Formats: sequence, C-alpha cells, structure tokens
Amino acid sequence: MSNEAQGMRPIIELSHVEKHFGKLHVLKDINLSVQKGEVVVLIGPSGSGKSTLCRTINRLETIDSGSIRIDGELLPEEGKELAKLRSEVGMVFQSFNLFAHKTILQNVTMGPIEVLHTPKAQAEAEAMELLRRVGVAEQANKVPAQLSGGQQQRVAIARSLAMHPKAMLFDEPTSALDPEMINEVLDVMVELAQEGMTMVVVTHEMRFARSVANRVVFMADGTIIEQGDPDEFFDNPQSNRAKEFLNSIKGH
Repeated sequence: MSNEAQGMRPIIELSHVEKHFGKLHVLKDINLSVQKGEVVVLIGPSGSGKSTLCRTINRLETIDSGSIRIDGELLPEEGKELAKLRSEVGMVFQSFNLFAHKTILQNVTMGPIEVLHTPKAQAEAEAMELLRRVGVAEQANKVPAQLSGGQQQRVAIARSLAMHPKAMLFDEPTSALDPEMINEVLDVMVELAQEGMTMVVVTHEMRFARSVANRVVFMADGTIIEQGDPDEFFDNPQSNRAKEFLNSIKGH
C-alpha cells in the first residue's frame, strides 16, 4: 500500500512550479511529491532544469509561481522560518562548500551549535560518530585542503546529517570528483537510502539511479517528461525524448 493510499502527506510537494531566468523558462508547471523514506533521482540532459528544481526545494532559487511545501508547510520566503526549514532539508552540492579555515570537526559541529543550540560536547560527540559513519573520522582535526575531493564530499554529507534533516537534497554530488572517488561517495548515499533517508538526487550516475532510486524522474526542457520505477524506465522508456537520452548515454 503506498504512503499516499494511507493518507500520509508527502515530505516534499511541488505544485505547478514555474521559474524563469530572464527570458529562459527553466521550470514549466512542475508537479512532484516525495514521500517519507523515498529516494527520487532526477535525470536528464544538461540544461533540463534538474539542478534548478533541486535548488528551489530549500529556496536557494526562488520560484515565479506555484507552491512548494515541506512536510505540509509552505516554503517560507525569508528570515528565521526559512533558516529553520533549511536546517531541516540538508543540501549537498557539486562543490563541497566547506569552510576552508575551520577543521573538519568544526565544519560539522557549526550548524548544530549555532542553529540547533546543541551543547558543544554533545555536538562534537555526534559529529565524530557521523565522521566515523562516512569513513573520515581520522581526518577530524585537518582542514579541508588536506583531504581528497571524495573525503571532502563525505564530510559535506556528514555536515548535513548533523542537522538531523527530514530530507536530503543532492545536486550532482559526484560530478566534481575524480572517477576513483565517485564510488566512495555513492556508497555513503546508498547506505543513507537503505536506512530510510528521504532523498532527492540529481545525478548522471545511471547505475546509482537504477539500483537505489524508488523512482526515476526524467526531465528535459524544463518539464518532467516521465517518471516511474527505475527498471521500467531504463528498460522501457515511454517517451521518444527519454529513449534519445538513454541512447546518448549508453556509450558512457
């Protein structure tokens, strides 16, 4: 029985969302809901609106019209309410966005101490546990420049998890990494999915999409063209646009 059938509200719900950058219409009537514990992977060609869609969910990008709800609450426009929402929806970017002058441990404890008012000792204990979980505990006292890209991205994931988010957004988290580091980040994401974290992931990693997603959402030209079960989508895409896209990436 689906969550919707049980009357549970989605954690993330976008309704008739529109977005322009100047004359460019980047999101066109986007309707998407994500249930608790669901892993939704957004795929599609470059310029299809995937990253913009991901960034609107915690208002890093504003929308022109439509609505976005997080756990039933309308997305606040600014101020304390928006800061609270951002603490509840973790975001991991292509670039790691760690504070260069702070240690790894300080990077992970900053949010809980300053935003959640967690006592420092508790924040540090929880941070070390998270750093162990993502396999970089031994790097706790180093600064980001002393870590590899894969290690920095795993720290970025730990930093998001330290805020106890209701959902996690990943915007092409492996695209800036060397090939040998990609799997170490994907492995952490697979583990999160298995533990029931609600996730929206923009990625070009099709094996990850196929093996981890509950649902694949295919976008092109600012619209959701089709969505569904990963095996069904990859084996039997319904639209010509999806067929073209899958054919274009088969050689990669």
